[in-house]
Amino acid sequence: MTRLDLFIQTYRIRTAKPFISKSARVLDIGCGDGALFRQLPYLRGGIGIDPDISTTIHLPNADLISGYFPAGLPGSDPYDVITLLAVLEHLPEKAQAALARDCFDYLKSEGRIIITVPSPAVDKVLVVLTSLRLMHGTHVEQHYGFDPRQTPGLFQSAGFQLVCAKKFEFGLNNLFVFAKP
Repeated sequence: MTRLDLFIQTYRIRTAKPFISKSARVLDIGCGDGALFRQLPYLRGGIGIDPDISTTIHLPNADLISGYFPAGLPGSDPYDVITLLAVLEHLPEKAQAALARDCFDYLKSEGRIIITVPSPAVDKVLVVLTSLRLMHGTHVEQHYGFDPRQTPGLFQSAGFQLVCAKKFEFGLNNLFVFAKP
């Protein structure tokens, strides 16, 4: 990761942080290197899942495992919080409704799902920054211009209630927080 990658990742996690209680058991879908758990060491525990992890990594407050959600999860215990930070825009539209329903099934009542989604304009910026080697551009080829405005309807149709929707990073990124009733 470059310094710019790290800055953006850290900013994204700081934006999500106020919605994650210290006692939360967290499932981080698309966890990458486990930055969420490293930056929030007070979390009581959780699982990070990502297909790009080659081997299980044990952190003091989480295990990072290789796989896809939900099939790759060990067990079916519900979580207090599920995070999808810069993940939704990588998934094909046809898979997103199933993802929302699966998140509903794996979340405790009154639990929260926290999602960040970049603006479609970011796709072009990523290509330029990656070509200049200022960013790593992880899986930029998977970006297809997902419209963040679709996020509320997608997750509300799965049964979630929208708690917060706001833009950050100069309007180039979007935060959505949903609650399970």
